[in-house]
Amino acid sequence: MASLTIDELARETGLTVRNVRSHHARGLLPPPEVRGRTGFYGPEHVERLKLIKELQSEGLKLGGIKRLLGDPGERILALKQAGNEPPETPETVTAAELAQRIALDGADARKLLKRAMKLGILEGTGEGYFEVKSPALLAAAEEAVKRGVSLAHALDLIESVSRHSRTVAREFIQLFMDDVWQPFQEAGMPDERWDELAESIEHVRPLAAQALLAVFRRTMDEEVGATIDDMARRLSG
Repeated sequence: MASLTIDELARETGLTVRNVRSHHARGLLPPPEVRGRTGFYGPEHVERLKLIKELQSEGLKLGGIKRLLGDPGERILALKQAGNEPPETPETVTAAELAQRIALDGADARKLLKRAMKLGILEGTGEGYFEVKSPALLAAAEEAVKRGVSLAHALDLIESVSRHSRTVAREFIQLFMDDVWQPFQEAGMPDERWDELAESIEHVRPLAAQALLAVFRRTMDEEVGATIDDMARRLSG
């Protein structure tokens, strides 16, 4: 049930009341439920405003967003949401905590910090605090440093993994576009198949992750074995 006033909706979504009114005037936001003389907003309004903010952060103008929010644009946005996973929950750490966790000291500390921020692991918030955008990646770097790997090399590895992962992700998405989306589009995008399409794209991510992990495990075993065999030959030679 709609229960938020326009002021509460603005606070909930991090917008101003003026922003909310503007989106409503542009036709980007459905009208509120009016009870008495007061308009009330519900979860669908919250989600719509969050989606608008997300699309704006990706560089879309309000006119383009309005077109996307119409049919079939809104269905395409639903496909995007079906293929997304919830983002990591950020953490906040002090500069001192960060330095201790990943050995961020010495002459190259500032340079390494900038690299970590460029890789999307950290974001400076000012006053000696950092937001950890990806706690999982920071934990990986921290563990590598504990095992004797330099932070610079740990960041090199994260950058390399990110680059190769993007290539693999694009290949899987291209498979979806060629084998699922293209035939669907050629068939006239029938209404009854949109749910099937969303289910397909929802399963692309776990399929890609499963394949990538299986291949990586096999390749890692082969590389470790080859390296150990080479070490043994050199020691015995």
